[in-house]
Amino acid sequence: MAWLLREGDVLASLEIARSPGRRAVGLIGRKRLEGGLLIEPCRAIHTIGVRFPIDVAYLDRSRVVIGISRQRPYRLGLPRRRARAVLEAEAGAFARWRLAVGDSLEIRE
Repeated sequence: MAWLLREGDVLASLEIARSPGRRAVGLIGRKRLEGGLLIEPCRAIHTIGVRFPIDVAYLDRSRVVIGISRQRPYRLGLPRRRARAVLEAEAGAFARWRLAVGDSLEIRE
């Protein structure tokens, strides 16, 4: 289990998908997600097969948030050229975490 931090404060527990198989599956078929899912490398996502709306943050190579969106199930997201990773969480999580563009995130494994 890993942890997602911002300025030393823990935001959530975190799953990390780095292998091609794990990145391909992502949230497909799940009923919910506790914490967040970091997919790296990644520039774009889709929610085909995902059963719930999600918050999506696009991160650059320094793990700074460069974009945020909300995706409903069965949608295709547009790629972000500067993105190197994507953080996914259940819809509403980013508001609770007060996550914003420009935030610098840290991962503790």
